[in-house]
Amino acid sequence: MDFTSILIAILTLTAGIGVFLVACQMMSTHLEAVSSKRLKQLFSKTGRNKWIGVGIGTVGTAAIQSSGAVTVMVIGFVNVGILSLAQAATIIYGANIGTTVTAQLVALGMFGTNSISTTVIFAAFAGIGAFMTLFSKRNTTKQIGGILTGFGMLFVGLSMMAEAMDDFAALESVRQFLASINNVVLLVLVGAVLTAIIQSSSVMTSIAITMVVSGLITLDQGIYLTMGSNIGSCVVAIIAGVTSGTSAKRTAAIHLIFNLMGVVIFMLIGFLLRSATGGAWSFGQVFNRMFPSAPQLQLAMFHTVFNVCTMLVAMPLTNALVNLACRIVKEVPKEKTDEPHLRFLDEQMLRTPVVAIRQLKAEIENMAELALQNFQRSIHIVTTLDYSEIETFRKTEILLNYLNNELVNYTVKLSGKRLNSFDQRYLSTTIRTVSDLERIGDYAENIVEYADALKEQNATFSADAIAEILKMEQLILDLYEETIQAYHKLDLEALDRANCIEDEIDNYTNLMEQNHIERLVHGVCTPSVGAEYLSLAQNSERVADHLTNMGKTIRDLV
Repeated sequence: MDFTSILIAILTLTAGIGVFLVACQMMSTHLEAVSSKRLKQLFSKTGRNKWIGVGIGTVGTAAIQSSGAVTVMVIGFVNVGILSLAQAATIIYGANIGTTVTAQLVALGMFGTNSISTTVIFAAFAGIGAFMTLFSKRNTTKQIGGILTGFGMLFVGLSMMAEAMDDFAALESVRQFLASINNVVLLVLVGAVLTAIIQSSSVMTSIAITMVVSGLITLDQGIYLTMGSNIGSCVVAIIAGVTSGTSAKRTAAIHLIFNLMGVVIFMLIGFLLRSATGGAWSFGQVFNRMFPSAPQLQLAMFHTVFNVCTMLVAMPLTNALVNLACRIVKEVPKEKTDEPHLRFLDEQMLRTPVVAIRQLKAEIENMAELALQNFQRSIHIVTTLDYSEIETFRKTEILLNYLNNELVNYTVKLSGKRLNSFDQRYLSTTIRTVSDLERIGDYAENIVEYADALKEQNATFSADAIAEILKMEQLILDLYEETIQAYHKLDLEALDRANCIEDEIDNYTNLMEQNHIERLVHGVCTPSVGAEYLSLAQNSERVADHLTNMGKTIRDLV
């Protein structure tokens, strides 16, 4: 084999890995877009039953073909308190099992030699999916086409890798070099490092399968490379955890501890098996006997057995794993900072739009609460001229302006992701909602300015006027409660109740204006103070309008 042939084999292998990675990403993205609503429902069913968590992790990963995406979702949910560490651990166990589906598909695709290979049949789905994507006008059909294209490209990449491995297998020097690597610890390290680099255990396992089938490495070597790939797959979770809170870091630590534990247990079993039989038996011989003449299936089945057995060992030790992770990742006292920041979102979540959408909604609901709190502070200041909370008011206003800018930018970034039709419709409402909430903060600022004017005049509102203002405040609080329920739960009945309260607020604003005129006539109120009162009533009514706008967005979603 000359230099040119070796170069072609290297380039073919590189191209095959590239196609395989793109295929995995394409499948994951389109599957996630199609199934994101169901995934949200699936994760919401996680309860105290550990087996439910394992099932959710397995099904979720098998559905979107990415344990990394599922792990990042879990970290996001733990970060905001939706999942406990124990619940997250069980989902991660299941995600490790679900990721073995790719290896099983690869093994299935490598059957058939004399007749038409299953690889060729499955690769043809790339063309079918491409036609669906190009010529269909329906978004759902395009997404299904993207899934089929990714599925087909998976086997195109596999075929290219297998071809390259066959070329390398023809080189005696390469065969001798690989045969000399018998140290199981070194093989595990190589598998971990390569997986960390390409950030896909599925790709690493698939490469190992093609190497075993071509005879480039033995089944035992492939098994230890696959073990290492499980450790390397933790890199995605570690990256996501580092940029998040303490609970997220602990979740990433649980993922790493779980996979390390599995590798250590199986390495010990392998050592004992060889020692007890004088080297006659190993994992390779066991799986060769179980699945004769099918090396691709032998390695794929080991991968599945490895993750299932590790899960069974870890299940009763879940609380111990959580405690260990808590000891490794200490609770860091939060530094008090006046710098505004996002509470539920970070850039890492853009990798999993299904999580980002949910967290964006939580961030908007938090912004609504902040806006209402500042409205309440402004009412307190204007009715009592007590400025004790003015610094908190100003800091909250700065935070509201910051959230307005950041959430708009985040929404723009999310809009470039593949989303299902429901999430797309929701995203289209968010910029308007954020703007409405920021305007509530502005009206609260106006009300504080009216308090400043009263203070300069050394004047106050009359007792009747203050009672009316406080009644208006209570109506707006009632409106807020119904609006948030409608927004959070997509509750049309709560929206109807909110609309009724909003009508009541409009009527009450008119009543406040009429009462103000009567007080002017009777000399109870001065014109200058009355001007501030009328402006306050109108501003409060506009706060109610903006809250109602937030609730009305759900009509586009239900």
